[in-house]
Formats: sequence, structure tokens, C-alpha cells
Amino acid sequence: MSTIDTFAENLQDYLAPEQVAMVVRAYDFAEEAHEGQTRKSGEPYISHPLAVAQILAEMRVDHQCLMAALLHDVIEDTGVPKQLLSKNFDDQVAELVDGVSKLSSMFHSRAEAQAENFQKMTLAMAKDIRVILVKLADRLHNMRTLGHLDPEKRRRIARETLEIYAPIALRLGMNTIRVEFEELGFRALYPLRSSMIEKAVRKARGNRKEVISKLQDSINSCLREEGISARVFGREKHLYSIYTKMRSKRKSFAEIMDVYAFRIIVDSVDTCYRVLGMVHNLYKPVAGRFKDYVAIPKANGYQSLHTTLFGMHGLPIEIQIRTEDMEEFANHGIAGHWLYKTKEEGAGAGTQRARAWMRGLLELQQSAGNSLEFIENVKIDLFPDEVYVFSPAGDIYELPQGSTPIDFAYAVHTDIGNTCVACRIDRRLAPLSASLESGQTVEIIRSAGALPNPAWLSYVVTGKARSGIRNALKVQQENESVELGRRLLDRALSALNVTFDALNEESIRTVVKNGKFSSTEDLLQEIGLGNQMASVVARRLVQDQSEYESLEVDYQGPLPIKGTEGMVVTYARCCRPIPGDPIIGHISAGKGIVIHIDTCRNMSEIRAKGEEIMSVRWEDEIDQEFTVEMRIELEHEKGLIAMLASTITGVEANIERISILERDARLTTVNLLLQVQDRVHLANVIKKLRHIHHVNRIIRVRN
Repeated sequence: MSTIDTFAENLQDYLAPEQVAMVVRAYDFAEEAHEGQTRKSGEPYISHPLAVAQILAEMRVDHQCLMAALLHDVIEDTGVPKQLLSKNFDDQVAELVDGVSKLSSMFHSRAEAQAENFQKMTLAMAKDIRVILVKLADRLHNMRTLGHLDPEKRRRIARETLEIYAPIALRLGMNTIRVEFEELGFRALYPLRSSMIEKAVRKARGNRKEVISKLQDSINSCLREEGISARVFGREKHLYSIYTKMRSKRKSFAEIMDVYAFRIIVDSVDTCYRVLGMVHNLYKPVAGRFKDYVAIPKANGYQSLHTTLFGMHGLPIEIQIRTEDMEEFANHGIAGHWLYKTKEEGAGAGTQRARAWMRGLLELQQSAGNSLEFIENVKIDLFPDEVYVFSPAGDIYELPQGSTPIDFAYAVHTDIGNTCVACRIDRRLAPLSASLESGQTVEIIRSAGALPNPAWLSYVVTGKARSGIRNALKVQQENESVELGRRLLDRALSALNVTFDALNEESIRTVVKNGKFSSTEDLLQEIGLGNQMASVVARRLVQDQSEYESLEVDYQGPLPIKGTEGMVVTYARCCRPIPGDPIIGHISAGKGIVIHIDTCRNMSEIRAKGEEIMSVRWEDEIDQEFTVEMRIELEHEKGLIAMLASTITGVEANIERISILERDARLTTVNLLLQVQDRVHLANVIKKLRHIHHVNRIIRVRN
């Protein structure tokens, strides 16, 4: 076991003597604080903070970060207050230790509390990235010593490491730590799978030696001929990488091991491109497999040229070409000794990207509905694969794989996402649900009065977009439910010969207070959402309640439905009512009013449940479109579906969805979801469809 003396001696390689002395003083303080405490292995507890500091020293971090590593458990485990650390050392060290302590408690409680702690930690991370470096080193040493814990705890810690800590290490460009996290986590979580793949790799390695040697020789001789000095070495796939590829790509072990990977390290960026040309001359490149992360670095600052070649006998060869600086950054990411210049201008590109990510976390935290939603969004944003797209002005945006134009709009600005109505990809109109690909130019078309569509949540992938949509929908629903609640309450009060405006303010305040509502708007919102019955609230609001107790509430006329109420009025999918249909409504908790056709079979079940039924009618003037379901039975004829579609669009109806069910050799049934304005419009559509010669039968589907 290493001692503080040998550790201090090693630090003299890159720290000043007075800085080493401060690190030793932090060790003495921690040793005294942890006196009498031991680890599960039986070792004195101080061995753990010392090991964490040694991991960070290998990255050549500054003395404050090392001091925080030695002291990282004193607040949490020994009860030493943060103020005492500030007094004995300095405020920066105390802040670092406090930030790490908050993060340490992240996974030791129920989901809600765990997410709350994660939110607190992001504040500390945004102020000082070193917080997460100390925590990553702490977790790495814990993973190395997992063997002393019981199996259940071992698996829990391993899962947390693979889900959160390994992706964070990747996001910060710390590949060496990320690989070790994945290897140790895989071994602890799936010991049998890990050992089986390890044996298979060992066996395959022997068979591959000769091929790797031949390929390496051919690359080296090619470089020598051009007079280029470079390091060439084969890359070994680590076990977890093999396992995830086998699962995600559904490939066999043999298929994955058939790929030979090499890394070429050169002296300059120019040489990278020269070497790329040489290897493309040596072996034929695979189309579409070249990626230039030098010109457009990954989100974590990673830079390299990637290409895949057809080697001898058609063997696939993956090549990575990068400079020595890029290699250093790929392995250690932001954890280089240049990181800790406190001024932004002193930070490298990778550090600035890391800080931008931290700022993004803070933005998510402010807009997330609750801490669980926040942690879910963070997990999405730790997704490693990115696509790189351009704005019309030429700015580059990095987004997770599978992102849509909606994700892009929110990445540019939340207001652009909220008012987005359409998009152009490479100057052509495209659906908002299209998956973006690297290199595309995306232009967002906006409209001032537009609002996010709830359907967007089913295909956006970034945390920022998801959070922005939910936030906007929440505000939209609040406004709409307050307005509907006011209308419902007005009708209930009119039955008692009172209007809302004529009510005594004192009686309103009393009802709001007794119902534990935060405001009158909150009460109206609950009525609009169907969580409170308007008739009951109306009775409470009337000053002399005894006078009205025997009254039957009889609303004065049905509630008019405009079709513009938004999210607080929904149209039942079982019968899909449209203007002109006789309708009835029921109040559903959390949804507001649900509108059905009055003969809908489901209404008898709703009445049996005791839900509040209300009389409703369509407004006289409605300028909206409503969805209706049709079933058309027709004889087989070439081009008939195209004829159906052109006939429907000819009468200004819109096809939302079409599905074909082939019944027999002669007849086909087509199911259509159409958007129409009312029953008259629908009748015109049916009339036109009947004129098509091969149409046998048209049915409007209800229930």
C-alpha cells in the first residue's frame, strides 16, 4: 500500500514544493478525521482518499483538486462542517468537497431524493468541473475494490456506473476512465457473460496475430516510403464494447472479431490528411464510412479521422488517424493540467465544450417539471453517438443520433422550438419527425401564434426539446383549463341566479383557502381539468348556503363547444364526434371535458361509473378540422388507392392515415382517418367517393 511520503515524492514531478506541502496537510487533516474508521476490506479508511488522489495525480491535476480528493469524505462521513474546511484550507477546496459530498449521496436514497441530489450536484459541477473529476476518481477506486461487497450491492453500484458514470466520463472525453468503468462494471454485473467473452477473445487473439502483423507491416512500409514518422498500433476491442455491439447490432462474436482496428499517431493535422490519402491508396475505402472529427470535433472535444477499408482478402480494417495532442485528449479529455486556469480564455476547446454541457444541464434543471424528469433528460443527453448539422447561417450543432428538426429547433433556442411549424432539410420541405443525418442544413419555419404539439414528445430525443415541449404544454393547458373552468363555474352559478363577477370577494377567498388552493386561478384550473365539480364549488361560493341546499342544479342551456379549447376539451376516439353530430360531454379528472356522440355505447359505462355528465352543443360558427374514421370496401383495380386519395383531396379533406386490409382475391377494405370540417363536409366526401366505379360500400366507423 502506498504511503503519503511516496505520494508526495511523486507529486514533486509537476507541483511546486509549497503546493505539495498543502496536499500533505490535507492528508494529515483527513487521516485525523477518519481515525478509527475502516473499509470493508479491513484497511484504514484513509487508504481510499489517498488512492483517489493518486488516480487524479496520474492525470496531473492541480493541488486544490488533490486536496479535495483527500478530503472528499470528511463532510459526509465524519461530520466535519464545510466552514471548518474553509478556515483550515480555502473556500475553493471547501466548495469542491461540498460538491462531491452532494454527488456522493446521489444514489443512496429513493428515486425522488436521488434525483434532487443530482440536481444540486449540477450546480457545483457548473461552477467547477473538478467536482465531477474527483467523483469519477472516487467511483473508479470503489469499482476496483468491489470484491469486498455483497453481491446485491455490487450489482447496484455496477449498474449505476454503466448508466451514469461511464457516459459522463465519455462526455468529458476521459476515455481511459470510461473503458475501465465499463470493464469493471460489466464484470460485476454480468460475471458469466464477461468470462465467456474474455475466453473467446483470448482464443481469437492467437488466430489474429499473423493477420495484424501483416497489416501493420504494410501500413508501416507505406508510411516509410512517404518519409512520414508515425506510431502505428492495433486497437483491441474491450469486452463491454464487444458485448454491446453483439446486442445492439445483433451480430455474432465472430462477425465483430473479424474487424481489424489500427490507430496511426502523427505529428500534425496536415499529416493526418496526408496519411488518410495514403491508406486510401493502399486499400480501397468503404463508401459512407469516413468521418472527419478533426474539422468537426465531437461534443466532448474528441478529434480524429475515422475510415474503414477493404484490406487483403476483403478483411474490414478500421483506421483512426490523429496527432499526439489528439491522442492525449482522447484518453484524458478535460482532465489535463491545462484545465484549471479559472479564466474562460485560458481553457482549451474540450474544456469549453464541457462547460457548455454543464450550462445546458442548468438550463434543463430550470425548465424540468420535477427532479425525476430532469435526471431522465440528463440520461438522454449522455447518449454517446452524435450527428452534426448546420443552421442556414453555417453554425454547427451537435445532436444525439435519431434527432429530429424539432430537437434542432430547441437546440438553437427554446422560443424557436415553441413556435416551429415546419422545416426544410437541405432546402427541401421535410416532416418535423424526420431523423437528421450529419452534414444536413436545417431551416426552421416559424409562426408567431404557433404552440408545441403534444405528438412531438413521441419522436424528440434530446432532453432540452422534451423539457421545452412539456413546459410549453403545461402553460398552455393551465391557461386553457382556467378559461374552461370559468365557463363551467359561470353556468353552475347561473342556475343559482348568481354571476361570478357579482360574488363577494370574501366568499371566494374562503372557498380558495378551505379547498387549500393557492389562488382563484388554481381553483378554476382544477374545475377545468375535471378535478373539482363546478356545481359543488358554485354552492360553496354562494354566501347563504342553506338557502340553496335543496336546489337541483340545472344548467341554463348546453355548454357551447368551439373546437378551439385546446387540451382541456378532447374528442373521444371511440366515436370521433364532428360538428353536426348530437353530442354529450363528461368530465374526466385530469383531462377536462371529453366529448362523445350522444348514442355512443361507452356513455352507459361512463354513467355507471358515476362521472359527471353534462349537456353540450356545437357553436354555430366553427372553423376547425375534426378527425373521422371511414371504412371503404372496394374491388381490386390498379391505381384505385391513388384515385381515392385524389378524390378526397379534391373536396378539401385531408387524409391523416390510411391502412389496407386485403380480405380476398376480389375485395379490399381500406381504413381511413380523415380530417373534415363537419357532417356536411363529410357527406360531400362520401358523395364523391360513391361516384368511383369500383367502390362497393362506405361506412363511418363509430365504436
